[in-house]
Amino acid sequence: MESPHPLLSSPVDTVGELRELYRASESRAARLRLLSSIGRDLALAEDITVRDVIQSCADRIAHFTGKPKATLHYSNLGTGLVIPVARHRDQPGAWIEIDGLTELTDIRDSEDRDVVRMALELIGTTVNRFEQERDRASLLAALSDRERRLEFVVGRLFSAQEEERRRLSHDLHDGVAQTATALARLLEGASGKTCDPLQSDERLRLASIARDLVGELRSIIAGLRPTLLDDLGLQAAITSIADILASDRYEVDLQIDAPTPGLPSHVETALYRVAQEATNNIRKHAGGPCRVLIHLVEDRGAYCLRVRDFGQGIKDKRGLGDMERLGHHVGIQVMQERMIAIGGSLEWQGSEGGVTVTASLGASYDQ
Repeated sequence: MESPHPLLSSPVDTVGELRELYRASESRAARLRLLSSIGRDLALAEDITVRDVIQSCADRIAHFTGKPKATLHYSNLGTGLVIPVARHRDQPGAWIEIDGLTELTDIRDSEDRDVVRMALELIGTTVNRFEQERDRASLLAALSDRERRLEFVVGRLFSAQEEERRRLSHDLHDGVAQTATALARLLEGASGKTCDPLQSDERLRLASIARDLVGELRSIIAGLRPTLLDDLGLQAAITSIADILASDRYEVDLQIDAPTPGLPSHVETALYRVAQEATNNIRKHAGGPCRVLIHLVEDRGAYCLRVRDFGQGIKDKRGLGDMERLGHHVGIQVMQERMIAIGGSLEWQGSEGGVTVTASLGASYDQ
């Protein structure tokens, strides 16, 4: 029989070492399988499945330590392997109950103990991530609900305001305006019947004042709630705004390409008020008659109202501050709030070449 190679140990020792190496490699492979399988399952977990996935991971840890099962607990009280969750700090928040294991030191093998610790940390990171996502979703839902409530309140406020404007407009039209008109006619008729030239001139002067009063009342009534908007709709009301601008020597480019009769009343009112406020700002801040674009277009259910002037615009930040002090900024906020209340948006852009106001309303506007 040949003697063993001088560099090798005896046959018995060699077989024993190979067995030890095999057992060690199997142990390492088991540890890697535990971590890789837990990491993979946790990475694929979703909010509705995460608890089942974590329970499955806990069972894997139990099998790795030679136990049949594990029980998962979500509380601050209990004994077992603690799942470290960053957001809970010193309080466990979750832990795994496995028979015979009350803490990590109960696992004799140091490498096995380290692997179980890493597995618990992976689970804790996942628990922390999903709790943060739930908190974030809850905050976003609360914020969204608050925004909806605010939009509802603002919408009701504007609706009440418009209703009050409509009532006041009708009262002025049917009361004071009619009385002033009758007074003007009486004075005009009476001035022709007197023989005294002084009395006749005085009556004519009073009749002229009464006619001016009627004109001012009609302007106020139109500003409160234009009858065109109620009777003929948004297109006629915006056309009227353009006509008034043109009568004041502004060069108006009016373009309306939208089937506005299908719009709800509160949507028409909001768009009209934006056009009204934008043109009022042009009169105040453009520096005199200039070119003005008023465009209302519709594209697949989305509406866009753009009012642009080519006046003096905003030359510097100091000029913008002056405009804000004059109330221009307040008008912008009111226009924005009106559009937000109906589910739209408003953009305001100022430069040396003029100011542009763009009100946009998507296809899914608030009905």
